[in-house]
Amino acid sequence: MGGVVATGVPGARPLSGPLRAQHRRRCRRRKAPFVRLAIAGKGGAGKTTISATLARQAARAGRPVVAVDADSNPNLGVALGVHGVDPSTTPPLPTSLVSRRLDGPALTSPIQEVVEAYGLDAPDGVRLVHLGMPTHAEEGCLCSAHATVGALLGDLGTWQEAVTLVDLEASPEHLSRGTARHVDTLLLVAEPYFRALETVRRMAELAAEMPIPRVVIVANKIRSTTDAEAVEAFCAQHGLEAVGAIPWSAAVLDADAARVPLSEQDGDVVRAIGELGDRLLGQQPAA
Repeated sequence: MGGVVATGVPGARPLSGPLRAQHRRRCRRRKAPFVRLAIAGKGGAGKTTISATLARQAARAGRPVVAVDADSNPNLGVALGVHGVDPSTTPPLPTSLVSRRLDGPALTSPIQEVVEAYGLDAPDGVRLVHLGMPTHAEEGCLCSAHATVGALLGDLGTWQEAVTLVDLEASPEHLSRGTARHVDTLLLVAEPYFRALETVRRMAELAAEMPIPRVVIVANKIRSTTDAEAVEAFCAQHGLEAVGAIPWSAAVLDADAARVPLSEQDGDVVRAIGELGDRLLGQQPAA
């Protein structure tokens, strides 16, 4: 994997001027703090590992952390270090929690009570809640579950001291359904090859149509300066904000094989994710 990627993408379109201006106007109207961070990207890009590591690091820094597994094939719990729990038998957020209001769906109970009632304990004090998953074939869509997660994210904006990390599925559905509309920052994970970069560009284009204040790119599994420069050039070409690079390391594969959270180890990858968290959680500006 890895390798040099051509930065000229046939048919790729940067975000248009009017669309970008409309996006900025919507963002200026939003006053919520930058504490709801969602992570998205192509399947296998490293979203869950990054989400879990950011959550554990933020909790160790003394912040209340809510980790939301918004993937219908949930794996965030294992990445956090929650073992012995079967996601298929763990109650997800019930759709009955959502009330339809004039200003959009919202929870029927206070946000802290919902997180306490339906969350699972994870290491370092992280609280894990999840979307739910299909338990049988042909049981239908997860539309109501997506609406519930969207309402949860909206209400988490009222919990001023909390940090929310959302592990999104490898699909643009969270954007087409508006599940991620209430996050403050959308972090798109890009590997240094064409298909991963194109996925990021398409997601960024959809996100620009939503009131998400900030959409940023992190390069992941970087093996060389050439890899890093390729992602930077792609971002510059398409008007995307790059906020860092995470190196490739066999330690990530070893940790996954051993079912050991990466956050419980040390190394270049963990340090790079820590620096990324400092920037995105407002403790340190991006260089």
